[in-house]
This record gives sequence, C-alpha cells and structure tokens, in this order.
Amino acid sequence: MLGSSVSTTRVLEAPDLEDALDVLDRDPVANAFVAARVHVAGLDPWRLGGEMWGWYNENGLLDALCYAGANLVPVGAGPDAVASFAGRARRQGRRCSSIVGPAEATAQLWALLEPSWGPPREVRPHQPLMTITAPPAAVTADARVRRVRRDEIELLMPACVAMFTEEVGVSPMAGDGGLLYRARVAELVTGGRAFARFEDGRVVFKAEIGAVTDRACQIQGVWVAPDRRGQGLSETGMAAVVGYALREVAPVASLYVNDFNLPARAAYRRVGFQEVGAFMSVLF
Repeated sequence: MLGSSVSTTRVLEAPDLEDALDVLDRDPVANAFVAARVHVAGLDPWRLGGEMWGWYNENGLLDALCYAGANLVPVGAGPDAVASFAGRARRQGRRCSSIVGPAEATAQLWALLEPSWGPPREVRPHQPLMTITAPPAAVTADARVRRVRRDEIELLMPACVAMFTEEVGVSPMAGDGGLLYRARVAELVTGGRAFARFEDGRVVFKAEIGAVTDRACQIQGVWVAPDRRGQGLSETGMAAVVGYALREVAPVASLYVNDFNLPARAAYRRVGFQEVGAFMSVLF
C-alpha cells in the first residue's frame, strides 16, 4: 500500500503479492489466466514471464492490475487505471503479441494504444466468456476422450499446431521452430491437463485445461479433425473434459470463444455452458 493521495501506477514486487491476489480474487473466472500465473510464480518478473503493473487509487489502495508479458492483460481496470496502464505501455513500447482481457477495459486500452501501436493483425472485439459449474446433463461424455500420455506428445503435436494456426492465423512453429510451443504442450501433457480422442494413431478431438486456480479453470485449444466435424465430437468430447475439470481441478470451468464461431457457441451451450461476460483480443 502507498500513503499517497494521488493515484499512481508502478511495477509490483513480492511484498505486494497479498494485495494483488485480493484484486484477482474479485473475479476468479475472468482473471483465471493471470491468477494462475501469479499463484505459481508470485510477482517476480523472471518467473512470471513479465511485469505486473499495479494501479493505486487516490486512497493509496491497490485497485487494478495489468500483466505485461507476452500478452498485455488488464485486470479489474476502470477508465482511470486503463489510462495509466496505456501511458506506461506507450512509454515502454509494444513488447506483447496480443492484448487480451475483459472486453470493456481491453477496448478502452486499445483505443489509447492504437495511435502508437497500430495497425494490429486482427481485432476480435467480442469473445463470449462462458462457464459451467455442474457435469453436463444433456450430453453424454465421450468415454474415449482421455488424458494424453507423455509418450503421445508427438501424436498430439500436429493437432495442436493445426488448432493454433486456425485460431491465431499464424503457425506456432515460426520463429524458433516451435520449441517454446512444444514445451508448453509437453508441460500440459505432463501436468495431466491435455485430453484427446485417438483413432488409428491420430487425434480426432482434443482440448486442454490451461489456466488453473483452486477457484476456476479455463479450457482451451478445443479442436476436431476437419474430416470429423459436424459429428458431435466437440460436444461429447467437451462433456468429458468438463467432467475431468469439475471433478479434479476447480468448481468452475470456463472458456472464451470467437463470437463468429456460431457452431462452437451452440455446441458449448448444449454441453451446459452459459455466457457470463465477454473478452476482447487484439492480435499483432
């Protein structure tokens, strides 16, 4: 806490951890990505993979955060905090590959950064945030969806690369030849958070449980092989992954999806997900 009567932004350090967690706990679903990193790494920039900026209000209380790493992610940020974070980001220059977070704050942040950071590769202004808190009742879980074993990473990788390329628009194999991306996939597999249905040695459905805290987790990387789409695999597969998530990981499972992906949104609703908010992404 600062004793100042003027709002200010600074890089947070280890003594600020408890206050930062209090901010993250205000919305454990929307803040799952950042909260998961902080729970594992604390506020040390090297372990966290970026700085955590904190905005202190006029009463000297930590009231908003902004994770500044590979992604720029506002947390609990109102207009004043957004303006302060944008000023710091402009001075520092763009180091992130995307801006992502709750739609309102992210839109405000991007409006202030676009004149100096634009143009982006793509803007996705409305990505519904969906949650589920009970095992699916209307969809039977696919019994063949299971955890991926460590000796199956090479079988899983083509599906992961295809999903990432479809979703983001660029291949994760560019630049370093995919070393960082493969390491992340291996981390998820080793942690028991990668799930797939295999048929004849290939993946036909897969998804991962990405960000995890004791209050919420986020499902990501949902993908069905192109020749198997339209056959209900996404619904039965997601029902299986949701079952794992709610039984073994957290009481709430969430995901966010592009608003233009109407088939996926409909499938998630049939599984039992409900929209609770919206994210926005700016991709560079």
